[in-house]
Amino acid sequence: LFSMMVQCRLELDTVAFNAAISSCEKAGKWQRGLQLLSVMSQSKVEIDAITCNATISACEKGSKWEIALQLCSEMVQCRVERSAITFNAAMSACEKGGEWERVLRLFSVMVQSEVDVDTITHNATISACEKAGEWEKAL
Repeated sequence: LFSMMVQCRLELDTVAFNAAISSCEKAGKWQRGLQLLSVMSQSKVEIDAITCNATISACEKGSKWEIALQLCSEMVQCRVERSAITFNAAMSACEKGGEWERVLRLFSVMVQSEVDVDTITHNATISACEKAGEWEKAL
């Protein structure tokens, strides 16, 4: 559908790109999601929190924690507000990569940034510590 929109020379907006990136995330096509993000930037299409969250989630599904963290950091530079969804996706990516210390740092940044911590946040943090044998840190 997205390709058809391009072929028909329809104007692609943030909503269309967000839907396409979300589809990439669900299909496990993290590289394509990153390509679409790049096209958005080059085309001067507004990148919003939904765009970033979907791309970070795609990276999480692809076990690309480094890229997920980079995107999370770039959101600050681009003045895109980070939410619990943002941090939870980045934390999940780090947790899957065995990066428990990074999960703890993200948790700390969340609290310092006054982003609401939720059950998913706590579960990701506890799970990362448990998998690393650092269960004491989760207490």
